[in-house]
Formats: sequence, structure tokens, C-alpha cells
Amino acid sequence: MKKKSVTALILILSVMLVIAGCGSNGNNNSSENKSKDNREAKTEAVSGASEASYTPLDQLKDTYDIIIVGAGGAGMSAALEAKTKGMNPVIFEKMPVAGGNTTKSSSGMNASETKFQKEQGITDSNDLFYEESLKGGHDTNDKEMLRFFVDHSASAIDWLDSIGIKLNNITITGGMNEKRTHRPEDGSAVGQYLVKGLVNNVQEQGIPLFVNADVKEITEQDGKVNGVKVIFNQADEKTITATAVVVTTGGFGSNKEMISEVRPDLDGYVTTNQIGSTGDGIKMIEKLGGVTVDMDQIQVHPTVQQEKSYLIGEAVRGEGAILVSSEGKRFTNDLGTRDKVTAAINQLPENSAFLVFDSGVKSRVKAIEQYEKMGFVIQADSIETLAGEMGVPGEQLQKTLDTWNSSVKGKEDAEFGRTTGMDNDLSSAPYFAIKIGPGVHYTMGGVKINTNTEVLNKEGNPITGLFAAGEVTGGLHGQNRIGGNSVAEIIIFGRQAGIKSAEFVKAN
Repeated sequence: MKKKSVTALILILSVMLVIAGCGSNGNNNSSENKSKDNREAKTEAVSGASEASYTPLDQLKDTYDIIIVGAGGAGMSAALEAKTKGMNPVIFEKMPVAGGNTTKSSSGMNASETKFQKEQGITDSNDLFYEESLKGGHDTNDKEMLRFFVDHSASAIDWLDSIGIKLNNITITGGMNEKRTHRPEDGSAVGQYLVKGLVNNVQEQGIPLFVNADVKEITEQDGKVNGVKVIFNQADEKTITATAVVVTTGGFGSNKEMISEVRPDLDGYVTTNQIGSTGDGIKMIEKLGGVTVDMDQIQVHPTVQQEKSYLIGEAVRGEGAILVSSEGKRFTNDLGTRDKVTAAINQLPENSAFLVFDSGVKSRVKAIEQYEKMGFVIQADSIETLAGEMGVPGEQLQKTLDTWNSSVKGKEDAEFGRTTGMDNDLSSAPYFAIKIGPGVHYTMGGVKINTNTEVLNKEGNPITGLFAAGEVTGGLHGQNRIGGNSVAEIIIFGRQAGIKSAEFVKAN
């Protein structure tokens, strides 16, 4: 009995040692896995997005109700509205991440008669928004499109709010006389916040979003659009069918050849556009008989950091910054329309200028924190020291700031007639400056659509089953776009494209 007990005890101890050994091996594997996970996490952080957050290719279907080409603000808005209408949409994005040029949007989204304006005591009207946008476009805007745009701007703000994207921090941009540029609550840049919110909603709604999905052709049969040819991961070409196609591929601000064709005077300019803005959608639509408008109307933004081709948002001036030359002097109405401010900078011998602001502006424009991280911002505790860092005459810069602060106090800019962005003077140290110059920013031209977002042919008739929205389209902005109107455009007409393409599918 004693012998049996000893044998049993040995057996139990042996089993425990084996289990312990297995546990030890398991822990080693766990450590290896953790290290691997950390490496993968770092890779994701560097790439800026996790591929796992997008739809895997093995979930691709041969057919959908609606194919949306491009995963910027317009494309994702269209997809969400189409889904709400009971459709089965899919989004194809040629870049490795969603967002497009929307991610780079900085200042905000213009809208009039919004609930947030009313809450904050801002008196505005759709008619005033219309008139100022028309004036900004030199009276060359498509008036029917513009009317639809302003009249649906407030509901677009409400819609975003209803899906968890709140834009209730309101500022002003050039060419506007009322505060109607809506930003995230903390005053940060609108683009990344908007894209993150839209992607979250797309995923929550179960809408398939494929990246590295380069649509090369829109197919048609018997005069009706019926799908696309798309190359996945630069390797596998597939034909996917649908009853309707919505093109939201953006403009052509990164296509130097297309820009040179229509505007050779812009050769050599840096561009703020993401590299995927190459006009693919415009070319595909032209092959189907679609027509373009205003292709030579390309907006040059006046405040671009030249070395990194990085846009310095208009909200910096909207919250009080001024522009000064290398002589330390103001030289224009800092919040004039973009074409006028650009022309003024180009008339300076150095074709560049400085944005100058104080800690008050910095506190109200969260995007400046990003500019600091990127090394764009000069900082000093006094105007004299700031001038030295900028390489401009200190006495003159001090005089310029003193004159400006007096203008703010008296609510009158006798020098250049600025009337907006004058709520606060520039007197709170430390002081800051960013060197800027003009850069290609936005292509006002694109394919012709109507207010139903149907793509039109040369006879002015809709191409059956084909819709478009966002910067791929032309006509809305005329010869000059007001800052903050492009974000409004992608949401307003993106939603409309989703609604109208869904109606088309139901009817066919």
C-alpha cells in the first residue's frame, strides 16, 4: 500500500512537471507573439492605417446595387445614405487608406442657418451665403448648383451631428462676412476628424470598403452604366457589376501633366493634394461621353509651407493672424479671397510671406499644434526676438503689430480694409510665425452634373446609371472657391449622390 502511494505520488509529480514544462513553453511562445504583435503595431503606426480595418479581398462579391469609386468624404457620405435607403453599396479606393484629399482639409465646413450658429447668436442666411460664394467665384458659378448647395448646408451639419460628427466650433474664412465655418468642438483641423467619423460609420453599417482597389474603367451595356473594371493590389483585375456607379475620385491637383495642359503658368508650383488626386474619374467619365467644365480654373492657396507642400489652414487668419512681407510689413487684406491674396504674395520680390500670430490664436486653432510638430513654427517671447528669427526688421515688425492692434481695437483696418477675423488683437506672448507661399490647392473644374448628381453628356442629358460628387465635378465654385466650401460640397452632394443613385436602383 505504501509502495502504491509512493508510485502514485511520483506519477502525480511527473504530470505536474510536464504541465509546468508546457506552461513554460507556452509563455515563451506568448512572449514571441507579443513581440511580433508589437512589431506589427509599430508597422501600422508608421503606415498610418491598419489594413485589417478595411474589408478583406475574400469578401468581394461579383455584383452590388451601387459601386462607389473613391473613399473620401463624398464617397463615404454617398455610401451611408445609400445604405440607409436599403441598398447594398460597395466602396473601391485605389490608395492604401481611406480619406483622400478630405484628410488634408483644415479650416472647416461652411454652412448657413445652422443650429450651432443660432445657439451661438450668429445671424446668418442662406441668401447671404449664396451671394458671398457667388461674389467669391466672380459670378461664374453654376447658380442652380450653388442654390442647392447653400440651401442644403444646414441639414448636412445636422446629418453629421446625427452620426456622431459634431462641428460646433465656428470661425470665418476669406471672402465671408459671417462666421459659418464649422469645425470640431476643440477647434482642430476638420479633415482627419471627419474621415475618422465617416470610416467608423461605414464600418458600423457593414458597408464593404476595399483599399488598394484601383478602378480603371466604368463599363456600360446598351447605353447604361453597369459596373467597373478594378485592379486589386496592383495585380488582380476583376469586373464587378452594379445597377449604378457613383464617382467620387476627387480632382487632379497632383497630376502635373493635366495641370500643365490647362494651366502652363502653374508649372513649378508645389501642391497640397494627396498623391492619389490624379483625375482618374474625370478621364473615365469623359470616355463615356461626359463633359467637363472650368478645367482651367485651378485654385492656388496662398498659405502653403513650401518645403513640405503642407497647407496652413485659413482658420489661422480667421482667428486673427496677419500676413507680413520680408520687410515686416502687411501688404494686403489678409482675409481677402484666395486668388487676391495669392496675387498679392506673388507681387512680392520673394514670392513668399510670413503668417504672424500670438498665443491667443494658437489656443483657438488646434491645427497649429500639428504645424509645430512638423517644424514649421517659429516661436519667440518678444516681437523683436521673433523678427530676428524671421530675418525681418524688428522695429518695422513691432510697428506693424502696433498698428494692427490699434486697428482691431477701433474695429477698422484703414490700411487694407479687412473687416473679419478681428475679434482679438495680437498682444499675448509668446509670438509665432510660419513662412508660407502659394501652392496648387484645388481644381474647380471637373465633370458636369446636375443637382441630382447625374453626370451629363454634351447634349445635357444624364448618362444612365452614372452619378458623381465632390472635387471630380465642376461648376459649383466658378473661378474661385471660398475656403470651407469644399468640405460642405463633399457632404452635401455626396449625400445627394447616395440618395439619388438609390432611387435609380429602386426604379430599375
